[in-house]
Amino acid sequence: MGSHSKHAAMSKAEQRARSAAAYSSNSRFAQEDEASRYSRSGGLSHYVSKRKKARRKSRVIRTVLIALLALVVGGGVAAAAYIANINSKITKNVDSNLRSVLTETKVTEPFYMLLLGIDRDEDRAAEAGSTDYSGFRTDTIILARVDPTKKKVTLVSIPRDVMVSMGSNGEQKINGAYSLGGAAYATQVVEEFAGVKISHYAEIDMDGFAAIVDAIGGVDVDLPVPVVDPDYTGLDLPAGKQHLDGTTAGLLGRCRHGYDEYGGGDFYREANQRMLIGSVVDKVMGSNAVTIASTISTLAGYVTTDLDVGTIVSLASQFAGIDVNNDIYSGQCPTISQYVNNTWYEICDTTAWQSIMQRVNAGEPPYADGAQDFTAGVAGSVGQSTKGADGTITPVYSGNVSVLNGTGESGVASNVANKLNGSGFTAAADNAPASTPTTVIVYNGDGAAKAAGVAEKLGLNVTPAANDGSYNSVVDVVVVLGSDYKAS
Repeated sequence: MGSHSKHAAMSKAEQRARSAAAYSSNSRFAQEDEASRYSRSGGLSHYVSKRKKARRKSRVIRTVLIALLALVVGGGVAAAAYIANINSKITKNVDSNLRSVLTETKVTEPFYMLLLGIDRDEDRAAEAGSTDYSGFRTDTIILARVDPTKKKVTLVSIPRDVMVSMGSNGEQKINGAYSLGGAAYATQVVEEFAGVKISHYAEIDMDGFAAIVDAIGGVDVDLPVPVVDPDYTGLDLPAGKQHLDGTTAGLLGRCRHGYDEYGGGDFYREANQRMLIGSVVDKVMGSNAVTIASTISTLAGYVTTDLDVGTIVSLASQFAGIDVNNDIYSGQCPTISQYVNNTWYEICDTTAWQSIMQRVNAGEPPYADGAQDFTAGVAGSVGQSTKGADGTITPVYSGNVSVLNGTGESGVASNVANKLNGSGFTAAADNAPASTPTTVIVYNGDGAAKAAGVAEKLGLNVTPAANDGSYNSVVDVVVVLGSDYKAS
């Protein structure tokens, strides 16, 4: 099992340096408030109008989805039977033990949901039987906070090797809870570990995720570095944007040895899993109602959940139009690797974990500092990992910065680089390919917070933007000084 301590010879700084290659990001730094385009006198009426339209759209989507499910078989009686059949499939393995553990909440209010990926494929499931969980462990553990009121979703991965106390069962890896007591016990263990009440549950097996991805026509991802894993998954994926079918997406979600050179492969795999979930959400919610209805039907064959079709459709309608780049927050439980009794465990950094969960509970992204996300720039990413509760990026004063002189005046870039070097950054100066009238700041990967820190330290009223491929992709931030630059 990969872990940080297994790569003790590589410092965090060295890991970050190696991780700097081929950054890319779909995140946006800020959005213009649409209401600000209107006058103060007309703003309220515009807002009310938009709210009414949003509610009408939500109701229309919900009605269309249910109608489409009905039209699949035609006729009211047949439709009711069809929907009942889907409900029976997705909830058949949800027993009374699990339901008694889940905390009842309204799906119109923020709630927590436990997402588990089980190491069970079709062959293993056939051998064990559908109700036998003793031979299976959870390869993927994601705690999701779902906030329909603000159309936000937070995904927090919990490493499968985290050591937890399981009472009479002793100290074990958290992924063993499922094999000891199934979904109900796994939910209880995660609740205690995270300090939250879980209201809903879903699990999917290895074959299921690939089938769902194929059902929606594949997903689009952006990989910061190549993923080469010839001995295990067989993946050989280049860096950059690409379209994945179900099989390839499923393999990427399992791949950890493709990241051995960067450290513990499980952490990078977890980040990719969150990216893939975001890609599925983006594809489904950006599609038409027919595709959404078809996806719900496909889910029935591979997913076990306490949510019925009506609730799923209601949630889908509430999240219509979700902006994955800004409305999904992502992070993972911080741990330290230790070798205990001839076994590698991940030991939770309790203080940091509590801080993360406080932010998550408050509806904020998990990290207060972008440097906490050490997988950034290596594994895939989704949404935001660092942003203040008011929607502003929390500046970070570290990272590699390239300062390019496009002012036409010699020595300006060197002076700026020196200023940044004295403010916590590692900066280097060079000439821009040509003179430019406007100063630009771009960032790579999850570097928005670092770019905000650069802008603040230089006193620039410039909105950083994600690198579109036109600038150096090796460093965290690129500053192109234009003729409008004036030293502060």
